[in-house]
Amino acid sequence: MKRQTLHLKAPDNWINDPNGFIYYKGYYHLFYQYFPYEPRWGTMHWGHAVSRDLVTWEHKGLALYPTTRADQNGCFSGSAIEEDGKLYLVYTGVRYEVVNPDDPHTCLNEQFESAQLMISSEDGFSFDNEHGKEIIIPPVTDPSIGDRTHTRDPKIWRGKDAWYLILGSTVEEKYGEVLFYRSEDLHTWTYVNKAWKGPKYGWMWECPDYFETDGGEVLILSAMKLLPDHVKERNQSICFPVTFDEASCALQIPDAYQYLDYGLDLYAPQTTLDKDGLRTMIAWVRMPRVTEEGWIGMFCSPRMVEVANGHIFFRMHPNIRNAYSRAVRDVKDVSDDGYMASFDLEDGEAADIGGFIISRKGNRIVTDRSSVYPAFEGAHLISETPELKGGCHLDVLVDPHLIEVYINDGEYVISNVVYDLRDKIHCDKDKDILLYTTA
Repeated sequence: MKRQTLHLKAPDNWINDPNGFIYYKGYYHLFYQYFPYEPRWGTMHWGHAVSRDLVTWEHKGLALYPTTRADQNGCFSGSAIEEDGKLYLVYTGVRYEVVNPDDPHTCLNEQFESAQLMISSEDGFSFDNEHGKEIIIPPVTDPSIGDRTHTRDPKIWRGKDAWYLILGSTVEEKYGEVLFYRSEDLHTWTYVNKAWKGPKYGWMWECPDYFETDGGEVLILSAMKLLPDHVKERNQSICFPVTFDEASCALQIPDAYQYLDYGLDLYAPQTTLDKDGLRTMIAWVRMPRVTEEGWIGMFCSPRMVEVANGHIFFRMHPNIRNAYSRAVRDVKDVSDDGYMASFDLEDGEAADIGGFIISRKGNRIVTDRSSVYPAFEGAHLISETPELKGGCHLDVLVDPHLIEVYINDGEYVISNVVYDLRDKIHCDKDKDILLYTTA
């Protein structure tokens, strides 16, 4: 399973966070957290996939793997930039201080330290893991700045006059924060400032991503233990419209946030600019069980991020929409890549997509995957959007293991993992449903 279309899935075994998402020398490069030995979390490597168009992907094998003291127990999440024709990856290296004697791929009681490393490539495909790694930010030793263990996931960008880097961290494991660093040359980094919100916003902030759009600035982060104890996926990705001052690295974060996706299955998102300058996001899709083919973990479809009137939209990327170019009359006629269903719902109406129910209740969309999802304690079966501003048009991407419900062109999105979908689709009152699949 080396070549895949539309939804990039694990080549085998386990994947999680997307890393190093970038358009470079004619390819979209997507690296990702990868445990190549079993379908479970373990010592992290970076897998690598490339695409010309964000639609058809090809897995290219391993890009990064542990080789130094600083990353001997894993090459964890990070990002990519281009400078002088080279591709640079920055990532978190982990060193366990006490290894679990029953499992060398884990540590005991979170006794580890984290450093930030960099590696470069002349072509985006070849990386010198043995000799090409450089520590750019050592483990944090000043607790007034950040946490020695839980500081990770560097996202790097070019500012007006320097390079900038944001890291996720925690204040005494009580509430999350982000740290800002600045560099003139990519190699020497200086801590500048931090930002936080308090205990109601999660104890640790992972995978932070700051960027500008035409409609405003955005902070995306993944907040650990944001939701109550009885919910299985307590860690959730959220986003804020923010204001950032580059000179001081002061970040103003409002109290209110949006979920990245109201299905609550997505995590660890990362954005980049596509070849046309569109801010494009992709995220890990968390799955509760291994597939019959022996893999677990996939990514959502790429989405454009736009801001209008303080609201953050996640719109279907035009390349994805254009890929569903062939109209069909029945789901049994679709390609192996799945299909897109387009329709509108009035209040009280519902659609049944292979056992996955989408309904409109007032000005909200609700999904119910009870009949196509494993039952276990804390399972999240019902998803619901906030109040919609007006209308209710749905574009629904259907994959054997993922349904993505785009509402009003990205006003909100609900993405839900599914299993054992049936080959049928029906809407109340026999309302017209337009079906499209790949050519």
